[in-house]
Amino acid sequence: MPLSRSAAVIAAALIVLGTTACRSDNPQPTPSSSSAPGQLPEVPAPGDQPVSLQFGDKLRSFVVHAPPAYDGKSALPLVVAMHYYPGDSTGIATTSALNAKADKENFLVVYPQGHAGGYNALICCGSEDDVGFIKTIIERMVSKWKADPKRVYATGISNGGDMSFKLAVELPDTFAAIAPVSGGFIGTKAAEASYKPKSAVSVITFIGGKDRYYGQFDAGLKQWQDRLSCPPKSQSPTVTTAKCADGSDVIAYRLPEMGHSWPGAQQGSLADPQAGISATDLMWDFFKSHTR
Repeated sequence: MPLSRSAAVIAAALIVLGTTACRSDNPQPTPSSSSAPGQLPEVPAPGDQPVSLQFGDKLRSFVVHAPPAYDGKSALPLVVAMHYYPGDSTGIATTSALNAKADKENFLVVYPQGHAGGYNALICCGSEDDVGFIKTIIERMVSKWKADPKRVYATGISNGGDMSFKLAVELPDTFAAIAPVSGGFIGTKAAEASYKPKSAVSVITFIGGKDRYYGQFDAGLKQWQDRLSCPPKSQSPTVTTAKCADGSDVIAYRLPEMGHSWPGAQQGSLADPQAGISATDLMWDFFKSHTR
């Protein structure tokens, strides 16, 4: 069972004396162009494939899922799916059920493995250059797996949800849309007025009214919309939609009876099968309607 989000945040706070995002003082690592000992080869094909690559001074890894119809010729959409802390690629694959969705809808999924169980997102965890790591993965997916660079998306839960927002800001020309689940645009970096995407990245997000971090997530979402000039188009008790000045869309599901969970998930410690909606289905419908 994953460590509680509060424990992760407290640990990060002790390290950086506050809720500031962890940063690395090391030079930006560059991916190695040659194979390293223990590096797993890539052979693009349908199914699940673990891949490793040398990134800076560490051997990092990720898992690719390609649908049965994958032929290496047609450019397919790519979803980057990120786990909670501490977690792994298996956990997010199980909880999200994105593999089954990919098989049905014919898209690629990649699951980056966080270093020491987490990503260097907005308030947690570690100091790795995970933005650079994920950028490198996407470049490899485009060049080796024929992912469509105009249809690249990100999702994740908890620490992975926070990381989705960070990627949208720091790699805005990469992602067409993101779908944070039980994660938020939070922390001292997010509080900086200049910290926003420089080009349009649409957002669909899911937060629970019984999540202890609901207040932070809700405030962060409002801050995102204010910063990008996104006046509400429609509102209901559970769903709000907005169109931003840069042309991006924001859809927020606020589920009053949900905790820190993935709505509609059937398996995993953060699953909420009784949420009344399927985040996986809704995010894919949203992704399909957004390209770069």
